[in-house]
Amino acid sequence: MAVLEKIQMKTPLVEMDGDEMTRIIWQMIKDILLTPYIDLNVEYYDLGLENRDKTGDQVTVDSALATKKYGVAVKCATITPNAARMTEYNLHEMWKSPNGTIRAILDGTVFRAPIMVKGISPYIPTWKKPITIARHAYGDVYRNTEALVEKGSKAEVVITRPDGTQEKYQIHDYQESTGVVQGMHNLDSSIESFARACFNYALDTKQDLWFATKDTISKKYDHRFKDIFQEIYDQEYARRFAEAGIEYFYTLIDDAVARVVRSEGGYIWACKNYDGDVMSDMVATAFGSLAMMTSVLVAPDGTCEYEAAHGTVQRHYYKHLKGEPTSTNSVATLFAWTGALRKRGELDGNSRLTDFACKLEKATIDTIEAGVMTGDLAAMSTLPNIQKVGTEEFLLAIRERLAQSL
Repeated sequence: MAVLEKIQMKTPLVEMDGDEMTRIIWQMIKDILLTPYIDLNVEYYDLGLENRDKTGDQVTVDSALATKKYGVAVKCATITPNAARMTEYNLHEMWKSPNGTIRAILDGTVFRAPIMVKGISPYIPTWKKPITIARHAYGDVYRNTEALVEKGSKAEVVITRPDGTQEKYQIHDYQESTGVVQGMHNLDSSIESFARACFNYALDTKQDLWFATKDTISKKYDHRFKDIFQEIYDQEYARRFAEAGIEYFYTLIDDAVARVVRSEGGYIWACKNYDGDVMSDMVATAFGSLAMMTSVLVAPDGTCEYEAAHGTVQRHYYKHLKGEPTSTNSVATLFAWTGALRKRGELDGNSRLTDFACKLEKATIDTIEAGVMTGDLAAMSTLPNIQKVGTEEFLLAIRERLAQSL
């Protein structure tokens, strides 16, 4: 049997390594499914928690800047430390979410979509096609200022103009009870980037784009989102959408939820930060599993960072450290690699690399649909003759099918 010549890569791919069980799977994917076929050209950054602590989190910043330079990155799941992790890893500081840092530097929008396979049916019977959630990843509740308020206090919004003059708006007079208050903000520039990322992604994927806020209640804050989207669409994208045969659709968030449940899928649903955070998990669960979701961060200039939508699978990692067998679903992590490799191939005009990524995805889906799958999928699948396999066994089964297609 002839040995295939390894696929060469013209431009480096930024590789961001991660934590715990996903770090183990990351190396398995490279060893079993990538390096035998590709002469990987990567600029490597170790975003494992120990190295982030050692570098004062500078490695996260450096990885994001490298992504801006090269245009494509692939990221393993990482730990965002809490108090327990501070003790466990003896950290110098409770470091911020790497994803949040990278999103802020790239000014990106997160797009998440389910990976659909036979035998795992969505909990909503009408859903026949994937629903992609586009989440604005800046501001709102996630960069809020909040406080507990004593009875008898008064809360106000104060805006100090560049000339020093002020505007005051009363939020509430707490004469009758103690309470809480919260202040949020957003930026026109960030909303504009969010809009363009959504419109460009819709054109790239040839899907309709839905956008929803609550502008009838939030007549300035949410209405600003609505207006910016509409202005950019009318001025820059209306003709291109018409030529592509796709539609931009705006509605209220509660109406969007009702429409989504009744739909068959097959579109992008753009959401503000909090809405996207909640709805992406709802959509993921209703389609089957977070471990069967693709996730890509897209910047307005087209820069892309691909990752798994889930966490580091801590429980399986502790089993792995004890030498116990694991059956961890690697599909989302694997599709992060295939998404990044395909994008790198498209940008470089490297058809061999693009073709390989597509064949690897098909081999993965074919393996599951043949009944070979990890424990989480076996618990959901309605296929007959299911063969539950371990973490490494699953990747080896994929390689068998991949080899037949090359």
